[in-house]
This record gives sequence, structure tokens and C-alpha cells, in this order.
Amino acid sequence: MSESSSNPDPSERFSLVAGGPFHELCSRLSLSSPVLAHVGRRSALVVALAWLPLLALTLIEGSIWKGTVPVPFFFDFEVHLRFLVALPLLFLAELPVHERLAKAVRQFSNRGLVRERDRPRFEAIVASTHGWRDSWLGELSVLAFVYLVGRQAWLGLLSLDTATWYATPGDSGELLSWAGQWLVWVSVPIFQFVLYRWLFRLALWVVFLVRVSRLDFDLVPTHPDRAGGLGFLGTNSLGFSVLLASVGVLLSGTIANFIFFDGARLPQYKLEIAGMVAALLLLILGPLTAFTPKLLRVRRAGLGEYGTLAMRYVRGFDAKWLRGAGGGAGEATELMGSADIQSLADLANSYEIVRTMRSVPFGRETAFKLAAAVIAPILPLALTMIPLEELLDRLISVLF
Repeated sequence: MSESSSNPDPSERFSLVAGGPFHELCSRLSLSSPVLAHVGRRSALVVALAWLPLLALTLIEGSIWKGTVPVPFFFDFEVHLRFLVALPLLFLAELPVHERLAKAVRQFSNRGLVRERDRPRFEAIVASTHGWRDSWLGELSVLAFVYLVGRQAWLGLLSLDTATWYATPGDSGELLSWAGQWLVWVSVPIFQFVLYRWLFRLALWVVFLVRVSRLDFDLVPTHPDRAGGLGFLGTNSLGFSVLLASVGVLLSGTIANFIFFDGARLPQYKLEIAGMVAALLLLILGPLTAFTPKLLRVRRAGLGEYGTLAMRYVRGFDAKWLRGAGGGAGEATELMGSADIQSLADLANSYEIVRTMRSVPFGRETAFKLAAAVIAPILPLALTMIPLEELLDRLISVLF
């Protein structure tokens, strides 16, 4: 058996999400697979554990509908968006992230960017990332953080200052209902574990990119992606769009509760929304700036090399067609039939590509699409700024 078949390239099976104790548990329960199938099963089971008991307990306690508490369960937008929309999206995000990042890692080899002498280092980085992904320490740390910090942070930051279906303010703090006990000890920790597990995986991706960026890549300054051949890193970052949309849904639900039950208005949260968008873009696209020094270096070298080549060519073109033996200019018929003009244009285009090379391996379009994924779930809240009667009048005037 050949060495290549007995030791396959780790980059060919790279996955940021298909591994770890939780994934292994889901696989044993036929809720997942190496290719992350059965997303619906995983989502349904987790939603059943996180949301259905809340429905049952509020029915028993009589806090599901209006008239019982100021914020009944049925009208708690945050809890329904968190567990019925954002939580399934966190599982659905596994598929595009798995496919896009696996494709991106393969491109390093398929495009010949990793030099042969650096291939062992590259494969070692991939293997190390898989090792941390599969470690018990990482996910146990996430679980410990959820119960030691995350649960209490949720109570302090996101709970409303009024009586709700899950808690009633008291002199010694909030008094949790039975539904509230399930929410605080089971539902919220489930959601936070899935969310913070994503943050752990994103941290692994950041470390992977930083380590890989230190390799000596074979970049080409005239590559059409204007990133020396690394443009695939930006386009494949769009695989995180569903993940960012889930965060947008969560933020939308939280703001909706403060608008409907605390009398807040949407413009009050413009800084929070802008800050969340900026933070998420920094989390996804910021690590790609690790390649900036290499891109700047390749651009400088390319400008020098193609500038020298262009000077040699245009001198020859000038000598042949403008100052040659034809009396100061080449014969018109010969010029029209010559490929020299097209070659001159091609050289100018190549130089322009080098001149306009980006210092990061992504463009504004990628940033706009990722930002839109966060903002889209928040846009319906704009309707809270318009009275229902006025909104209906506007719709009728547009239609008729």
C-alpha cells in the first residue's frame, strides 16, 4: 500500500463541526453522521427539551395567556424566537459551515498555494485543529461556563423588570415559577451550550487561519480574484451566514420584548444593533487579515516585476510602431493585423489587477452579505414604529 493511501491528506477531510463529544453522542443516537445529516432530528429533539416543557408548565400554572401576568408565555417573543427559530438555525448552520470551510481548506492544496516543503506543517495544523475540535476539554469547558457564568448573565441582562411567566420580582430577588426553573436550569443552558460551542469552534478557525497564514504561500499577484489567489477565503466565509442570522433572530426577540413590555423604541437600540453587526463581522472576517502582510508584500513585488516587464514591452512597441523605419509610424495595414495592440492591452490589464490588489482576501460584497444576514431578522421590528392603522392605510394606498 502506498504512503499516500495509508496516510491521506488531512485537508481532504477537514471539518470544523463534524466532531467532538456532542457530535459523537448525536451520532450514537442516530441524530447525526460524519456528513452532518439529520439536522431536523437534532433540532426537533433539542427544541422538545427546551421549549415543550415550558409550554406544558405554563399551561399548568395558568401563565400562558393574557390576564395572569404582565408578560405571559404566549406573548414572550424572545423565548419563542430563541427556541423555535434561533436554536434550529444554530443546527442548520452546521451544513454550510462544514461544506464551505472544507472547500476552502482543500483550495490551499488544489491551487498549489502550499509549497511542497510546507506541506507537513500544513497537514499538522489541520490535524491539530481536529484534535482540539474532538477534545472533551473544550466542550466540558463550554458546559461549565454556561452554568457558572452564562445562566446568571442571562438573568441579569435579558430578564424584564416586571412580573413574567417565569419570574416575579421580590425583595430578595426574582422568584422563579416552575416553568422559570426549567427555563433557567435546562432551556437557557441548552441554548447557550449550542451557541458557545459555536464560539469555541470559531476560536479554532481563528487559530487555524493565523497559523496557516505564517506559511510561505506561492501567491500570484495577477490572479483575477485580486487577492493573489486567496479570494476563496472570503467567498467561503459566507458559509457563516446562517449562524449570523440566528444571532440576529436572538437579538430581534430580545429587543421586541423590551419594546412591547418595557415601552422602549427601536431607535434606542441602534448602537447595540450596529455594535453587534460590527462585532460579528470582526469575528468572521477579522481573522482573514492575518494574510494582509503577505498580500501587501506580493502586491509590492508584483508592481515592481510587472512594471519592469511593461517598460520593456512598451519600449519595444514604441521602437517598432512609432519610431521604426516606416517614417515615424508603422504601416496602418500591418498595425491592424498585428497582435501587438492586444498584447499591450493585456499587459495593461495585468498591471491594473496587480495595482488594485486588495490587502485582505475578501471584498465589500462579502461584508455586506454577512451584515445583511444579521440585520434581516431585525427589520420586521421597524413596523413597531408605525401604528397599525397607518400601516394598513399605506398598504391600501399602494395596492389601490
